[in-house]
Amino acid sequence: MNYVVAIEPGDADNPDFGVIIPDLPGCYSQGDDLDQAIRNATEAAGLWLDTAFDEGRSAPKATPFATLYAEHPEWHNWIWAVVEVDLSKLSDKTERINITIPQRVLRRLDATARAAGDSRSGYITRMVMSGNWT
Repeated sequence: MNYVVAIEPGDADNPDFGVIIPDLPGCYSQGDDLDQAIRNATEAAGLWLDTAFDEGRSAPKATPFATLYAEHPEWHNWIWAVVEVDLSKLSDKTERINITIPQRVLRRLDATARAAGDSRSGYITRMVMSGNWT
């Protein structure tokens, strides 16, 4: 998915480049230079979408540049670019993996998953997504 971004160039008081991603409300980024600003915006867009998917929302439709330009005259003197987010990296499609862990840890994992009414995979997934695994 490609999203148009508006980049405010820095000035003497604030040399950073500020980035707005209009199609992702509240998604902003910045960088010390233009290249870093675009890289950071790409990462910010991916994180924004990952959070949206966790909350059960879908990816917003990308607005064409001409529409954004017409609707936001306050950004006419800014730099415009496009960031690409690979939605396949954010897929909820299941994937079989092979991991190696000590048997005693595996027994403990299985017992804990059973006690929680979960499968091994389901338990690991739930713990990672909840942040309770650290």
